This record gives sequence, C-alpha cells and structure tokens, in this order.
Amino acid sequence: MAEKFPRGLWVRLIIYVAVGHVFAAFVYLLFTLGAQNQ
Repeated sequence: MAEKFPRGLWVRLIIYVAVGHVFAAFVYLLFTLGAQNQ
C-alpha cells in the first residue's frame, strides 16, 4: 500500500495531521482556561 503513494504525500499528510492536532489542542486549551476564569 505504501507503494501507491509518493513519499512526499505521506510527509505532507503527517504534517497536516500534526498541525491540526496542535491547533485543536490550542483551541481546547483556550476554551478550558476561559471557562475557568469566569
């Protein structure tokens, strides 16, 4: 299955997933801190 996709596509996919998770964690942290401050 790895032979069907070029290596650059896998690298780009991993980067997108990592950035998406970091962004989601940052937004979740903002909402959590905002709820605690009220």
